[in-house]
Amino acid sequence: MELKEKLVSSFLAFENTIDIDSPVHDIRTEAIKVFEEKGFPSKKEEAWKYTSLNSVLKHDYSVFPKQENALEYREVKKYFLHDIDTYKIVFIDGKYSSHLSQTTHDGMDICLMSAALSKPKYRLVIENYFNKAADQDSLSALNTAFSSEGAYIHIPKNKLVEKPIQIIHFSTGTETALMLQPRNLIVVDENSHVQIIERHQSLTENPILTNSVTEIFANKRAIIDYYKVQNDNEHASLIDNTFIDQKQASICSVHTFSFGGKLTRNNLNFFQKGQRIDSTMKGVTIIEDKQHVDHNTLVHHIEPNCESHQDYKGIFDDRSTGVFNGKVVVEKEAQKTNAFQANNNILVSDKAAINTKPQLEIFADDVKCSHGCTIGQLDESAMFYLKTRGIPEKEARALLMYAFANNVLESVKIPELKARINKLIANKIGVNIGFDL
Repeated sequence: MELKEKLVSSFLAFENTIDIDSPVHDIRTEAIKVFEEKGFPSKKEEAWKYTSLNSVLKHDYSVFPKQENALEYREVKKYFLHDIDTYKIVFIDGKYSSHLSQTTHDGMDICLMSAALSKPKYRLVIENYFNKAADQDSLSALNTAFSSEGAYIHIPKNKLVEKPIQIIHFSTGTETALMLQPRNLIVVDENSHVQIIERHQSLTENPILTNSVTEIFANKRAIIDYYKVQNDNEHASLIDNTFIDQKQASICSVHTFSFGGKLTRNNLNFFQKGQRIDSTMKGVTIIEDKQHVDHNTLVHHIEPNCESHQDYKGIFDDRSTGVFNGKVVVEKEAQKTNAFQANNNILVSDKAAINTKPQLEIFADDVKCSHGCTIGQLDESAMFYLKTRGIPEKEARALLMYAFANNVLESVKIPELKARINKLIANKIGVNIGFDL
């Protein structure tokens, strides 16, 4: 049985295990119809022209884990940002781990999607926000159909969340092949500020496919800093769909650090629904072997006097492949828009590849918009300069790569996370620089 047919038939069994009076029951039912009609995306679709899912979809994935697995903190401590105190929402093979988590309902809700979907006190937020930002593409619809667990974060008005929030998904290999579909809903009300770190980590060599959907709502003057750390093993694939709905004067930034995984696809969508909004997307990709990372971004400028900034850097070695497909849409009413988009790449190996397509669709006439991309190799004159000053070639290459990624790291606002990313980059490059950027 093909995976599509297996998923459609599994939905019937899934329905029998959930509350049909749930506020999202009808939404799930409609979503599975969308997926059944569209199926998995193929390279015939423009948005997936350079990314094929065939190698990922060939496995016989279990949709529901048959057994639960437990992990000790000492086994997975290195995957946490343990240098500082944080809230933690941790899942093991799709199941919530209370042992590893630290949630709260003290003046705000940092808890589980399953609780929000089942308890009446959350019903108003679910009805107002759930599935209101997510697109109806086939993969988002598939996630919506099976949505039952993930992170639920609601920050009320005028709240500064003093500790960052970590959302971590572990896969242990209890199944021969496992498909996970976490669903996150994050609502930040007026004048509130939150920092969130998300990570998906496989602990097994068994194939893992994660189809994740995150909806983020930034209300008036809200500030959200979101960090995605993607450093998985070569048997894990991730399709990450993130939809961000911004209201007046809100500020939202998303940093994506892609260092590992078999296939990683990041669909990042910003919708600006107010004036004086600031949206920032930055990313660093460093991959090797036959790894594949695809960044697909959209910023939709709907109203005037807003800004967006995109800056993605990529370093590709061996037979790795990178894709950047960034689109900025400026509607006719969105005058005085300032939009910047850049994608710069270094091909370390002659066999590495990058497909990049920055796009602007501008219907307004009073805007400042720019886009561009570069593809090249390390600067030979800079290499020569460093080597003449006694720096070995390997260290010289690493220094240039560090400098290349520096301006993305500069805007990371959690010092401990910045230090961690620095170490990950050093490990990927294979050298110990001995200083922090």
